[in-house]
Amino acid sequence: MTKKTVTPLALLCAALLLPGTASALCVKVPEANLRQGPGIQHEKSWEVFQYMPFKKIGQQDKWYQVEDVDGDSHWIYSRLVTDAVQCAVVNVDKANVRKGPGTNFAKSPLSPVSKYYSFKIIETKGEWVKVRDEVFNDGWVAKSLLWTQ
Repeated sequence: MTKKTVTPLALLCAALLLPGTASALCVKVPEANLRQGPGIQHEKSWEVFQYMPFKKIGQQDKWYQVEDVDGDSHWIYSRLVTDAVQCAVVNVDKANVRKGPGTNFAKSPLSPVSKYYSFKIIETKGEWVKVRDEVFNDGWVAKSLLWTQ
């Protein structure tokens, strides 16, 4: 059996043919309402805060259909989110935020944070993620305690 080389052009063509490829989005405003449908006439399903990550799964006009950390589907107005920032949200009941990348580092004064606490990702070091919240508190959280897109 022989190996075949996949050219970059072939990969680009394949990517262009994939309909509705999911992409990562991040809330860029202090607060945002998620809705049950694409428009303000639809009932509010959840109020979220800056840096909440979502997976974009669809679009209708200027509204994005997104999937959250729990796998639930919502709609959000496109101007409230960005794909220019990487974000994370705590996906366990409580998570410690540390002063460095490891359990040998002291807990941050922010610790512990509750499920759905969201952050901007600053950097990743092994199994640890350096994060910053909306009021510029920095710290490190174990990657396994976060949901990212």
